[in-house]
Amino acid sequence: MPDYGHDLLFGTVLVPTAGHSDDAVAMARVADRTGLDLVSVPDHPYRPELLDAWVALAVIAASTTRVRVFPNVANLPLRPPAGLARTAAGLDLISGGRVELGLGAGSYWDAIAADGGPRRSPGEAVRATREAIEVIRALWTPGRGAHVEGKHYGLDGAAPGPAPAHPMGIWVGAVGPRMLKLVGSAADGWLPSAPHVPPGRLAEGHRIVDEAAVAAGRDPAAVRRLYNLSPGPGGFPRGAPEAWPEQLAALTLEHGTSAFLLPTQQPALIQLFAAEVAPATRELVAAERGRAAKLPGPQPAVVGAAGSPGDRPVPVAASPATGTLTSDRGRAGGSGDRLSVRATPDPGVRRSTERLWDESTRPTGPPADPGRRYPRREQEPARNLVAAHDQLRADLDQLGSVVREVLADTRDVGEARSEIQKLSLRQNIWTLGAYCASYCRVTTLHHTREDQDLFPYLRRSDPRLAAVLDRLTEEHHAIQGVIERIDRELVAFAGEEQDRAGLRAAMDLLTDTLLSHLAYEESELIEPMARFGTGW
Repeated sequence: MPDYGHDLLFGTVLVPTAGHSDDAVAMARVADRTGLDLVSVPDHPYRPELLDAWVALAVIAASTTRVRVFPNVANLPLRPPAGLARTAAGLDLISGGRVELGLGAGSYWDAIAADGGPRRSPGEAVRATREAIEVIRALWTPGRGAHVEGKHYGLDGAAPGPAPAHPMGIWVGAVGPRMLKLVGSAADGWLPSAPHVPPGRLAEGHRIVDEAAVAAGRDPAAVRRLYNLSPGPGGFPRGAPEAWPEQLAALTLEHGTSAFLLPTQQPALIQLFAAEVAPATRELVAAERGRAAKLPGPQPAVVGAAGSPGDRPVPVAASPATGTLTSDRGRAGGSGDRLSVRATPDPGVRRSTERLWDESTRPTGPPADPGRRYPRREQEPARNLVAAHDQLRADLDQLGSVVREVLADTRDVGEARSEIQKLSLRQNIWTLGAYCASYCRVTTLHHTREDQDLFPYLRRSDPRLAAVLDRLTEEHHAIQGVIERIDRELVAFAGEEQDRAGLRAAMDLLTDTLLSHLAYEESELIEPMARFGTGW
């Protein structure tokens, strides 16, 4: 499939929960401040533990200055298109043209029907979505009374308006071939999600969209290609963040994907995505587009100058493991011998009122020698530590997402089993408790290896680290207790007595303790590991 030449956009997917109503807004401010282009929120009106998507988007738009916001994706069966059109246009006007419209035909039909919405067949959903797009465009077009005939949605002389402040895109979440044909013929963007449309299925989807666009007399490049990412085991992109730019650039150059949405509630990961992954991806795409432009034959015109990668002249290289992405000016030799691996900051947000330790009493190790240089090969153990921690953070995000959906009764046991399969966890254990057990085993093995191998080696290498290593070991044991607790809560929840408060409290405590501990461990061990290695 072609590179359509679109400018690259990077954004995030935030989940605005009623129990932690400030979190999504705080994360959106981080995205805005660090330079991301898009902030989106899912729209599940039938889930009472989530804030209304449009309320969240309005507050996010009012709390930021530059990011564009949109629902990912608006639940059409519970959001009549006339109301959607006017709500989106109104927010676009108030925000100064910073709203797009993600649109979905609907899923979870039992929950939709329970809220009084329709239960539609796949064919009905496609027809309803087509009619909805016609209604929305009619109301965004100035003129006299608007008329749209339809089985599900229509207009009978409705007064158009308000018109959006800018040409607002309608980005449709679609999977099946009939909906993909609709995207090609009528929408402004295709927004699939990696769990439902993995990279190996993108080419077929783009082919259907392109053919439908041509049949409708449209240029396929008029349809932007977006992608909801799903990092972690079995997901995409794979590996630690420093490995993501090449994977994302390949999707742009081979499939035309030009917008990437990262689901996360971690400020540090948002910062890393904005400050390192996005620039490195843009550099790779710009370099390849520049090379291709020198070859004979037609080349894609870059659509949209804003955010164009063309004015970023310093090539960026991805480090072999997580830490930092550095330009050619910072490679090994000269300044490249400086320690470039950085600790992931503590998010600074606490969900639980329970505390397993007093963070103010954590000891610190001896200061590093400011004159010391660290060849790249010596930094590898420290990079590997951060990479291992990033995997744990990604797994924690995945676990939290599943727990939230189970707590909301929007995911039954069968759906939980499907999610486990997608994450490439133990294929022969399919209960929710086993999902936690798979994750918990990874965490426990990581800590056991540190306690039994790495820590004694570092203690022998520099006895001044003893207090730090003792504290880290104590925290490992405390985390193990939380892991056992959340596993018990998950297993109990799958039984007859569903203790929602207990499960939620355990998940909050695990999130607080693990993220705090990983940040502390990295801040104390990155330099010693670069100095001494691991002893393995």
